Amino acid sequence: MGYKLLEQINRLFPLPVHPFNLQNDGVTTYAKWQYEKGADTIKFYLDSPVVSSSADMFSGKSVLDIGCGACGKTMFYGKMGAEHITGMDIVPEYEKEAYDLAKELGLSDKFTFVLGDAAKTDFRDESFDVIIMNDAMEHVAEPEKVLAEAYRILKKGGRLYVNFPPYNHPFGAHLSDVIGIPWVHCFFSEKALIAAYKDLVSDKPDGDARIHFRISKDENGKEYFSYINKMTIKRFKKIKANSPFNVIYYAEIPLRGFLTPLARLPFFKEFFVKMAVCIFEK
Repeated sequence: MGYKLLEQINRLFPLPVHPFNLQNDGVTTYAKWQYEKGADTIKFYLDSPVVSSSADMFSGKSVLDIGCGACGKTMFYGKMGAEHITGMDIVPEYEKEAYDLAKELGLSDKFTFVLGDAAKTDFRDESFDVIIMNDAMEHVAEPEKVLAEAYRILKKGGRLYVNFPPYNHPFGAHLSDVIGIPWVHCFFSEKALIAAYKDLVSDKPDGDARIHFRISKDENGKEYFSYINKMTIKRFKKIKANSPFNVIYYAEIPLRGFLTPLARLPFFKEFFVKMAVCIFEK
């Protein structure tokens, strides 16, 4: 099916709230939106029997936030009592916004932004008490290497917190800034999705930046979505099983309570699980 049909169907669906659009509309910045949503990034861990409180997670600890974006959530962890917070991302444009928010929140003295690849960092062995990957596992190009590197730089007894929406989640393609069709990536080809996305952001003030952020070309010149690795529950379970960590908690959160039976079935869970949640310990 072509991208024009996709765009016609898309008119029937409202767009979810998205920080890129909020920033364009002058409602809030990406960093501030992240900060306001900070509690949402840890709520699934607090539901586990191995975490008693946010203080248990952060108080007096050195924290690395992998895939931090503009570091709003990183600042939230700082406000929860972390001794030092480090945000790491591959997008250079986020650095200034992150430091501006740190200054505004009075966290400049304990915040560092690091531009780099989480699969190969310059941190020393056992540098951090806590590492968080909130909505990041589905974006890293080499997830196995990222977990191995996280193990190296995490202190003994430290924890790695991971949560991510599976690729076949209704908005698992991460295109909901302009495409509101649930499971759109299950019905249209990547070629059609790319063409529709480029067309739909063409009139946005940050349209070129959004395209650059999401779309790359392979060695043959073919465009593809490079910002996402299509992480499924099945794939993550294999990665988890082969990691050097001890897994002390794992859960699959259904989209809605009434969908729990479907979210427990091997095939259907890929489509009806909202979030996979895992706590690793070194």
